[in-house]
Amino acid sequence: MLDVDLVVVGSGPVGLYAAYYAGFRGMSTAIIDSLPEPGGQISALYPEKLIYDIAGLPRVRGRDLVNGLLEQANSYAPHWLLGEAAEKVQRLDDGQLHITTASGVEVTTRSIVLAAGIGTFTPRPLPAGGEFVGRGVDYFVTELAGYAGHDVLIVGGGDSAVDWALALRPIAKSVTLVHRRPQFTAHEASVTELRTSGTVIRTPFVVHALSGDDGVRRAILRDTALGDLVEIDCTRVVAALGFTADLGPLAGWGLNIVDRHIVVNSTMSTGVPGIYAAGDVTEYPGKVRLISVGFGEAALAVNNAAVAGDPSAALFPGHSTATAV
Repeated sequence: MLDVDLVVVGSGPVGLYAAYYAGFRGMSTAIIDSLPEPGGQISALYPEKLIYDIAGLPRVRGRDLVNGLLEQANSYAPHWLLGEAAEKVQRLDDGQLHITTASGVEVTTRSIVLAAGIGTFTPRPLPAGGEFVGRGVDYFVTELAGYAGHDVLIVGGGDSAVDWALALRPIAKSVTLVHRRPQFTAHEASVTELRTSGTVIRTPFVVHALSGDDGVRRAILRDTALGDLVEIDCTRVVAALGFTADLGPLAGWGLNIVDRHIVVNSTMSTGVPGIYAAGDVTEYPGKVRLISVGFGEAALAVNNAAVAGDPSAALFPGHSTATAV
């Protein structure tokens, strides 16, 4: 049985910052995440992408941001429970919260901060060519170098598809982007850059079939308007078709959930005593889903949790510049 002052559910950027801030407040912490490595969506979906909206960092690569947050959080030695889903929560007679993970690990705590992002996420499958997953078809790009010299086919029209096309164009032999509609949902500036990047854009097309032996070698594309088939060289495929999200067991914790988001007040309290939330998972009037906003919410949640767990504690933690090194 693990006993800590605060449990953080989710090890994305907001969860990592919450764990750091709890340590700064002198609280012992445990971090629970169903993913096998920290970093949340960044580590799983876009570790090589550049992020532009972090204060003080004009641009930062996803994995570098996660590494910095990990170093910061680890300075207070949190307990890591990775590859574990926080499944059940119950209140004990002494007021503490008791969490049981899917594998049976038990944790007691005074407070919980839910930094679950969008919950668990599952990629939407490629309609054709699924037999090549792991043999040339990828749903996530974890390392750009693996695509060097390849004829790359990217499927999708959102930010991820366009961003990967821009990132891979300088190192791949060729990049073709296929989207079923003429219009893209990606950021307008990115689409403008895409059109002058040398990427071959085929719309309105879908993947009709993939062929190859030990891996993908060719792709047959179908024009959705005319029905014509086009065959192209293709040795790697990135299916960036989005994903489905699910809050999983959290939906049974008695929280006020609206459209897969947890409603909170100005203290980041969920309304369930001792349970707070921060980051993309939260909902309140004027909510903006940015990492930078989540960092502030994490600090609010932790400071309010500190007072709830110890009424003698001050809500304001003091300025870090006054802390002795």
